[in-house]
Amino acid sequence: MVIVMGPEATGDNVASIVTVVRTAGVEAFVSKGVKRTIIGLVGDVTQLDSANLRGMPGVREVMRVSTPYKLVSRENHPERSTVHVGGVPIGPETVTLIAGPCAVETPEQTLLAARMAQAAGATLLRGGAFKPRTSPYAFQGLGERGLRILAEVREETGLPIVTEVVDANDVDLVASHADMLQVGTRNAQNFALLQAVGAAGRPVMLKRGMNATIEEWLMAAEYIAQRGNLDVVLCERGIRTFETATRNTLDVSAVPVAQRLSHLPVIVDPSHSGGRRDLVLPLTRAAIAVGADGVIIDVHPHPEQALCDGPQALVDTDLGELAQVMRDFPAMLGKSAALALS
Repeated sequence: MVIVMGPEATGDNVASIVTVVRTAGVEAFVSKGVKRTIIGLVGDVTQLDSANLRGMPGVREVMRVSTPYKLVSRENHPERSTVHVGGVPIGPETVTLIAGPCAVETPEQTLLAARMAQAAGATLLRGGAFKPRTSPYAFQGLGERGLRILAEVREETGLPIVTEVVDANDVDLVASHADMLQVGTRNAQNFALLQAVGAAGRPVMLKRGMNATIEEWLMAAEYIAQRGNLDVVLCERGIRTFETATRNTLDVSAVPVAQRLSHLPVIVDPSHSGGRRDLVLPLTRAAIAVGADGVIIDVHPHPEQALCDGPQALVDTDLGELAQVMRDFPAMLGKSAALALS
């Protein structure tokens, strides 16, 4: 961290800052120029979070010169990571397809959707047992019954499960059924939940908050990592902008930016970003082309009857094209479609 003093700063102002900094256990190095003085700080600068350095007399600017998200940063982990979920890799060498119904509705619907996902090349099954919805009157999911359905479908298909947890009190329950815990956009800064999933002993998919900057997204991942869990996958799912033509605005630039800043895998959700079936495949191609480590896609055997997000779910007629995308596009980038480890 660097503190830039204004031209009006006095020696006493500088001395006061040095005293505060050193009291917090951080080293301070003072460099006096012709017009300004700069104080360089070395050490655990998080100890200064409550010091209000910007409000001290003579301070013009306080700048970080290293990332505040230490554990997920490439500064301390230069090589990009691969996260394994039930034997399935998500990382820089592969493109992983995660697919399934947005919400678990019945055993039959979930199994049919899982079969559709497998036909397209999916190696992980998504499905929501708990559904945080904007409207309190919308379908909220089957809860524990939905988790049991997912576990039964896993037995039938062999697909590891990715499912959302919405409450810190439910983490142990969901972790007892799921292979990967998902934190959705509405909970992306629910810090108690982030800490709870970090301690659960399961890989975590962290969706970007709909209004979150990339730094805020990575700081949320740091909450999980701080609990000893570095098996975190970042998911860009679209952000809220002024545009109304799509459900959300897919920020494809976030993929290479996050990969440059963090060693964590980065995947894309083209279903929730576009919000329309006809946009899912084009956005999937764009995601893979920009370097995403995977995609998570909604499929449903009867989307016209879906209790959640039917308009964005792919149907049988889309599966051949999705399978071709998963065969052809990764190879163009020197990658391969992810397979389950035997």
